Amino acid sequence: MPANLTPEYKTAEAAFKRASEPKDRLELLRTMLRALPKHKGTDHLQAEIKTRIKELTEELAGPKKGGARRGPPTSFRAEGAAQLALIGPPNSGKSTLHARLTGSHAQTGEYPFTTLFAQPGMMPYQDIHFQLIDLPPISAEHPIPWIGNALQPADACLLVVDLCEAGCMERAVAVRDILAERKIVLSAGWPGDSAAPRLAAEHQGDPFTIHLPTLLIVNKTDLVNDPKTEIGIFEDLTDLRYPWFAVSATTGEGLDQIGPWIFTRLGIIRVYSKAPGKPPDMERPYTIRRAGTVHDVAELVHRDIAESLKFARLWRTGVYEGQHVGGEHTLVDGDVVELHA
Repeated sequence: MPANLTPEYKTAEAAFKRASEPKDRLELLRTMLRALPKHKGTDHLQAEIKTRIKELTEELAGPKKGGARRGPPTSFRAEGAAQLALIGPPNSGKSTLHARLTGSHAQTGEYPFTTLFAQPGMMPYQDIHFQLIDLPPISAEHPIPWIGNALQPADACLLVVDLCEAGCMERAVAVRDILAERKIVLSAGWPGDSAAPRLAAEHQGDPFTIHLPTLLIVNKTDLVNDPKTEIGIFEDLTDLRYPWFAVSATTGEGLDQIGPWIFTRLGIIRVYSKAPGKPPDMERPYTIRRAGTVHDVAELVHRDIAESLKFARLWRTGVYEGQHVGGEHTLVDGDVVELHA
């Protein structure tokens, strides 16, 4: 039976997909439930929304009175230009890679399940940073009940595998399948690609499925004679076909390729701010996505400025020299804007 979803529901659903704060997501879920037509065609969706409302309400309420104290956080508010989740099977070298890329002091060890909780860090790239979250290894033997919550704010993920590890192919497939059971789909398509990623028919229109652009990081390739051939065999036998880099967290080989690739494939652009009568601040850019506008930058500066924005002056090398533009003007990487509200 067709769902015949209302415009109010569709608006709330679109906002829910963009929201990362639990309070915002809870309020939007309630709006979705109120706006959802009540008939047999929406019974399943009604039940799922109610389940999500219950889970988020309990999460926000915290432990019951007299209950155990809360443990370490399972998710982190997105910071920097993008949030990237570091995932993989046991003993793939994720924590060593995280320490190398971010300078963190995360515990590492030559044994599985060294990482027990989500570990944040910041990975520098030119004048911006990516937030890199190291998550516990994913396996059927040690399920992570909060993995969906941890991956909700992520813009993309790095799937780390070690081709030298016995059973690495089966474990990598298990990571994909375990996440798929939680409605987390690892996608080969990235926002900055020329072709839009294709969604499986069963996931189209599902507001609760998380689609994560995925970069395969083949670690410890300093121990592999012919990484390209081995990766080809890995793809053929697992059918896991994602963009990939062969790296070594131990020697640092290949790590310098990750930052620029992610910057391009996520479609990130940097916009620099300027106060009237002063030189632009070229050290701390605001970051938005490709096709972002002056209004998007104003939102990042302050909501009040965005709401009262009259115009902006725009500097773009060889194109604009302080011309007046409106809030809907599209920006490109390296633009300088002076907001007038």
